[in-house]
Amino acid sequence: MWNTQETAVTPLPRDRVWEAVRDLHAGELTYEGGDNFELHGPFAVGTELTVTPAGQDPIRSRIDVLEEGRTYADVTEFGDVRLTFRYDLADDAAGTRVRYSLTIDGPAADAVGPELGPQISADFPESLAALLAEAERRAEQSRLDA
Repeated sequence: MWNTQETAVTPLPRDRVWEAVRDLHAGELTYEGGDNFELHGPFAVGTELTVTPAGQDPIRSRIDVLEEGRTYADVTEFGDVRLTFRYDLADDAAGTRVRYSLTIDGPAADAVGPELGPQISADFPESLAALLAEAERRAEQSRLDA
């Protein structure tokens, strides 16, 4: 098995961050350099989605874990490896702590993970920062609209 994670804290409450995570994976939120998602059914465990990473071909994934307001994970399988992308949200004294992680497991994970994992996760810091910036922008827009 191979894994990595990126963690960030935002002053936003957890429900605001969750909205951005949910909307991203439902295909309702995009941002510069981010993956595009197309949901093929309800936002629920077992639903498949098409993920198109920036500048790459689309891949098919499936929602594997969904705990409203706290955890989202989708799984992509390639031959003998399984990639699990996961967001975990937790309350923090400063707002919300967000952990974005990738786990590669399966029979070929030990051989493939050390090369494939860093290639996939190289943009995690920028991707998480962009998602949180978009969540903060949306929260500010809601405040101004109120």
